[in-house]
Parts: sequence; structure tokens; C-alpha cells
Amino acid sequence: MPTSTAPVSPPSPIAPAPDQGATRPPPNERKPSAEAALRRGAAYLQAIQRDGGYWEEEVVWCPMLTAQYVITSYVIGRSISPTRKAKFTRYFDVWQLDDGSWGMHAESPGYLFVTTLSYVAMRMMGHAADDPRMKRARAWILSRGGAVTVPSWGKLWLAVINLYKWEGVHPILPELWMLPDSNPAHPRRYYCHTRLIYLPIGVLYGVRHQAPVDALIRALRRELFVEPFEEIRFGRFRNAMSEGDMFAWPTPPIRIAYEASRLFDKVAPSGLRRRAIARCEAHIRHHLRESRYASVSPVNGLLNCLALWVLNPEDEDVGRAYDGADYWLWEDEAEGLRFNGARSQTWDTSFAIQALAAGSVAESSEEAFARAAAYYDEHQMQDEIEERERWYRDRALGGFCFSDKHHRWPVSDCTGEALAALAAIADRGVSKMPDDRYTKAAEFLLTRQNEDGGWGSYERKRGNLLLEQLNPSEMFGNCMVEHSYIECTASCIRGLLAYRKLVQYRPPKLDVAISKSIVAGAALLRREQRADGSWPGFWGVNFTYGTMFGISGLRDAGATCDDPAVRRARDWLIRAQLSDGGWGETWQSCVEERYIPSATSQVIMTSWALLGLLAAGERRRSVLAPAVELLASRQRADGSWPKEGVGGVFFNTAMHHYKLYKDYFSVWALGEFAAFVERGELVA
Repeated sequence: MPTSTAPVSPPSPIAPAPDQGATRPPPNERKPSAEAALRRGAAYLQAIQRDGGYWEEEVVWCPMLTAQYVITSYVIGRSISPTRKAKFTRYFDVWQLDDGSWGMHAESPGYLFVTTLSYVAMRMMGHAADDPRMKRARAWILSRGGAVTVPSWGKLWLAVINLYKWEGVHPILPELWMLPDSNPAHPRRYYCHTRLIYLPIGVLYGVRHQAPVDALIRALRRELFVEPFEEIRFGRFRNAMSEGDMFAWPTPPIRIAYEASRLFDKVAPSGLRRRAIARCEAHIRHHLRESRYASVSPVNGLLNCLALWVLNPEDEDVGRAYDGADYWLWEDEAEGLRFNGARSQTWDTSFAIQALAAGSVAESSEEAFARAAAYYDEHQMQDEIEERERWYRDRALGGFCFSDKHHRWPVSDCTGEALAALAAIADRGVSKMPDDRYTKAAEFLLTRQNEDGGWGSYERKRGNLLLEQLNPSEMFGNCMVEHSYIECTASCIRGLLAYRKLVQYRPPKLDVAISKSIVAGAALLRREQRADGSWPGFWGVNFTYGTMFGISGLRDAGATCDDPAVRRARDWLIRAQLSDGGWGETWQSCVEERYIPSATSQVIMTSWALLGLLAAGERRRSVLAPAVELLASRQRADGSWPKEGVGGVFFNTAMHHYKLYKDYFSVWALGEFAAFVERGELVA
């Protein structure tokens, strides 16, 4: 439950969030055994494996997603059942901060964007304006000048429901999709999440639909703005954004692009607009059908639903898209019903398997390995996207998705870690797929490598990094094009090496390509290492995460423990160790793009640091034992670990808490440590 109301800047270290289930031993009690903690942790992981052979827990994000679902329902005239409304309300209640606002993630201060959409959603679900929750939220919104300065995504959502005028919304032209494919600004070059969000936004802007003004909309117009709605000149607020929401302020290039787009908008031929919208519609429809109507994320999925509805309310794909959004739902008694930041079946499973394969617990995990092998066998992508070049899709055949095969958007590092898990399973003689299946996965990985030697995530990098100067999202950073990520690069190196373990007789050309690929990937890791020895993460918080992957990537690629890059990384981790023996890093590290330690250690970062140090050759008990003891002391009675700070991130500011990180990374770190103890490799 979020409680922080501190400003993002200047950063202040945060302590781990309290957890009622945490067990802390009394001061006089004997320290818990690391081996016992490992066994309990492994037993817990085995107990929570799902019937389908996979592991999955919630990827926590924020109320924005659930609010957008409620708003979409209102616009397209779909009623939400009283039971579902009650569960949504429970979620909004839990996440509302003491000051009445809602934040971007579990530890953030209030965001005008998230608070405004959440307020509207609560009102649309029938909560009265004089409800104490609504009064507190409204006071918070009005204290910031009202919703008039909500960032551009908020302006668009409000415009669709007639709570903002389109003249105040930055233009997103559907005609961009009519550009030649060779044009450096063509949307096909954008990062897939970005282009697939702005694809339906282009339709909504092109049509400029606004919901009818009913009694609720009239009431919301009075409640959300300081001035009377009819007197607001919305065009004057086009560039006005709430400072607390902003990460990427509009650059001069995008301001110029906006002005040029507005001029074009005034003279654009109606026939061209119709053809552009038709092309966007075709891409939306293909994307929906290819993803089994789940879409690549709940964000663009709901926008897809709205875009098709404004074009034709009777379109059958509207209902399918609306129902398909349920793929992203998550529910529990503590927080009710909400929309997940992602589904993580393959990702969680791959790390859980590698954790169980480490150390002495592997022998007791054979059943878990066999069930996971069946999951991988079912959920590898075994067919290709039809006419994929037409729809700007990279190869899918052989890959694994972050979630399951239903999603149909395979990812590089998910495939790499899946291969590593499959190799761990095969090492135990439990199960093995046909060699050609592993070969397809390796070929898939090679197609995702960028020219600089690193790996992107969903696709190869298609656009120049200068496109980052045209970022229209404002609240997020580094989201315009695929990059070469430290974590993805290390995971893909690991996956390619796992392939070599899995398949004894490999196509010679493929084997040569893999060798060259690994060398190029390792070179990228060396170039990206910072002078202090650390690596920045992109998908985790932050330098602890990136450095663990940087070390493992170099070591997997053949670097020794005495390699200068490995030594520098080891030294950086040792310098970052906190006085309580563990490691901790705050989410502000991602926002500030510099290392910011937390006040006390966190289980997740301590596990990452331990794994990095062990891979880097650290063998001193004086360094390792305090961290191991910390992990053992924080373990709960059921073998799990308590929730502390967030561990994941998306585009600098969208912190995702992966609920299983604390459990399988702790087991993995304890298992690796126990293996070194058993071999007698530790020194004083």
C-alpha cells in the first residue's frame, strides 16, 4: 500500500515498507541457518508453482490502468457489474494516499495525471462528489490549479470524455502512418509499446470524438477545474504541464514538430485523413487479432477499443477488445481487483527454475522441473506472424514471451532466460525438447541483436536515438526507440551458451554466428560500464540490477574473475554494501539516473549483489556472510520474504514491483553461496 507523499526531488532514502507477515528474530535468538533458509525458500517456491507448470505473481504498477478501463466502459456504454465495481473501489481505496492523491507507483507521490483519471473513474462508478475520498482527491487536484495542467496523455483521455477541448491537446497525426517506410520518422521505427499506444491515439485525435455531455460530465466539469469550464481557453494550456508529473519536458524539436503538425492539420486533405485513419484501423485490427485481443499491454489495448468504437460503435472487434483487456486483471483480498502492469509467467518461471537449480535444493526439485518443462514446451512460439513485414513485426518463431503464448509478443531476454532454465532442467536429466526447438530459439535470439552488439527487448533497434528528442509522453523517458540494454544483452549471451549445452550437434554456420554474437555482446557490455565499475539497469532498480547482469554477461562470455572490468564491478558492489551487511537502492536512482542507496538494505538488492559478487569471484566470508545472514533473518515462517521497496522499472519513472523477485532471487543467492561453502571455496 503506498504511503509516501515526499517529493521526487530532491531524493531522500527510503526504508523498506513494513510488512505484517515479516518475521524478525529477537536479539538474543540464535542466527538462522543459511542452509535452513535455502531449504525453506525452495520449498516455498515449489509450493506456489501453478498447475500449468509456471510461476507468476503480480507485476504491480498503478491505478492509471484500472481508471482507464472504467472510463473506456463509460464511453462505449458497457456497464460494470456491482461486484466488479466494489472490487475496483477496494483497489482505489488501498492506493489513495493520505493527501487524497494517487501516485504513479507504490512509492511515488501523487501525480495529477493518475489522480485526475482515478477521480473520474470513481465518479463514473457512482461515488458521490461529497464522498470523503472524492473530497480529498478534489481538494488535491484543485490545489494544483485543477486538471487543466494534466500531462498530454491526461488531456487526451479528458478530451475523449468531453472534459477537455481538443484545441488543448498536442496533435498526434494519423498521417504519420502514411509516410514511406524509409522515412526516419515513420512510426515503424518507434519502440513497439510507444508506436502501438500512439497508433490508436492518432485515430482518436484524427476523429476528435467527444462523449455526449450528460449530468455526470457537467458535474465533473465543475469539480475538476478552478475556472468555469466554458470560460477556459484550453489552447493556452497545451504546453502547460504539472511539474510533479514531468520527467521528459518537451524539447525544441518536438515543439517544432507540434507546430508543424498543427499547421498541417488545418490544411490536410480530408481524403488523406480518411486513408490514414483506415490504415491505422487496419494495423489496430491486426494487432488485436494477432494478440488474441489482449494487445501488447493494457494501455494500448483500451485505446484500441476506444479507437475502433469511435469509428464504428457496432464493430464486433470493439467487444472482443474490451473483453480481451481482462487478460491483464489481477485480484486478491488485500487490494481487490485491478489491472496488472504485465503478465510474467515465462519471466518468473525462468528465474524460479534457475534459483531451484542452484545448490543442494536441486535434487528435491525434480517434479517442479518436469512441470516447468511442460510449460515451456507448450508456450514457445512455434508459428510465425502472418505477413509480419507488412505489420512491422520482427520474427516471432522460436521465441518466448514475457507472459505466455497467448500474448504472441516474444522478447529477447525472456527467450535467453528460458533457454538457461531449460538447460538447467536438462542438466538434471528431467526433460528435453527436440533439438530443433532449441535451435529456433537460438536463431530467434540472433535476430534480436543490434548492430552495436547489444540486444533490445521486443525488437531490434530500428530508429536513430535522435528520435528520443521527439518523445511526446512527458511522464516517461527513453521510450521512443529500442536500445541495447545491459540486462537483455547478458540474458541473451546466457541463452546462447545454454543452447550450446542443450544441442550437441549444431549447424556450423549457426555456431559461428553465435560465437561472433557473444563476442559482440561482451564488447557492448565493456563499453557501457561506467568509470566507477557499475552498470545502469533499464528494467530494474537500478545500478545493483544492471551490475549483476553486467558481471554475469562478461563471465558467461568468458571473462575471468581477474578481468579488469569484472574487478571494477566487484569493487563497486563492495563499496555499495551498507552497514547492516546488505544492499539497498531506491527507485529515485532510476529517475535521477545516479546511484541512490536506501536507508537500510532490501532483500531484492541484497540478492542481486550477492549473485554479482559470487559471479565476480568474491569469496571472503567477511563480505558475503553478513548479507547471507540478513537474507536468512528476514525470511518469513512460510519460506517467503517480506515485501520491501520496488524492484522493477519501465521507462525511468514507471516503477513495477515484481512480487516474486524477493523470493526466487533470495533462493538463488543462498543456493549459490551454499554451493561455494560446500566446495570449501570461501576464505576468511
